[in-house]
Amino acid sequence: MRKKLLLAGLFCSILGFVSCSSDDDSNGNPGSAKLELFTSSNTSGTITYTDLLASMPMAKTFTVGSLDADGIYYNNTRDEVIIASRTNNRLEVYGNFRNALSSSATSLTMTASSATGDFTNAREIAVVGDRVVVVQDQAEINGNTNKLLVYQRTTSGFTLEKTFTVGFKLWGITVSNGNLYAVVDLSSDIAVFNSFFSKPNGTLVADKRVSIEGLTRTHGIAYSEQDNVMVLTDVGLATSATDGGIVVIENFNSVFSSTASGGSIALSKQKRIYGPNSLLGNPVDVSYDEQTNKIYVAERLNGGGQVLSFAYPTSAQSDVMPLTARLEPGVTGIYLRRE
Repeated sequence: MRKKLLLAGLFCSILGFVSCSSDDDSNGNPGSAKLELFTSSNTSGTITYTDLLASMPMAKTFTVGSLDADGIYYNNTRDEVIIASRTNNRLEVYGNFRNALSSSATSLTMTASSATGDFTNAREIAVVGDRVVVVQDQAEINGNTNKLLVYQRTTSGFTLEKTFTVGFKLWGITVSNGNLYAVVDLSSDIAVFNSFFSKPNGTLVADKRVSIEGLTRTHGIAYSEQDNVMVLTDVGLATSATDGGIVVIENFNSVFSSTASGGSIALSKQKRIYGPNSLLGNPVDVSYDEQTNKIYVAERLNGGGQVLSFAYPTSAQSDVMPLTARLEPGVTGIYLRRE
């Protein structure tokens, strides 16, 4: 049974990522343990790193060669940060990250990239081993074409393995056991492509698509195989700073498999965080920590961008304040790494 964290303490909205609760993420962790948060921005030309196990977690900011990035991942084996650049329309790798982190460096040097122009208007990435999946969202610049592209990370850069066209607007993605779950943007739906990496090039048709009752517009998606929990974000109306939310679906495999394609996952199968106290207006990306059951969100609208964390919801719906919050202009991508 997953432990359910209770909200405690007062809410802080400060530049440092300082917890306002009595929870301590480091409890039970050995000295070598890591809990690290990486975020990207579509306005600042920077990424940030936060050591969440530090006694006073503070974000460290690094300049990168892309003003607009949407999607971020850290590969510990290669010691590199990967972003999807919307400025340069390519994957970009920033290596030797630990050296930069331990020094007084304020910028990162790009050490590899994919070819420019394979995609435009990137929205998210998912990494499985040495494969990187990129979402291309439809826009006038790409002929209103939605794509999923699969790259192989090589010693020198990336090789484009497959390109799929998709018949609906895309945003967040996550991969579990070879199956790719995708947000169907401008809807309350999610879709799955089973055995995704085995699909042939060309047009990709979802194996199943279901709606989430009570959700307006899905964006962020994170799945935990360990807890069998799916976490989704709802951005609601793009112009509203108060109608966003978080939806948690427990026993997800069973719930999803028992829902017919074209059907709906009922409110009774969900736990939800919505309301003005949550500061959720446009939560565009989400990560989930299986050990503490905390949820981390990239909130794009409120304050021009904020990184928020929440305790695991324990009721059908609640309007709760974040455990932590910090301002981050234009935050779009969020990646949580635990070791």
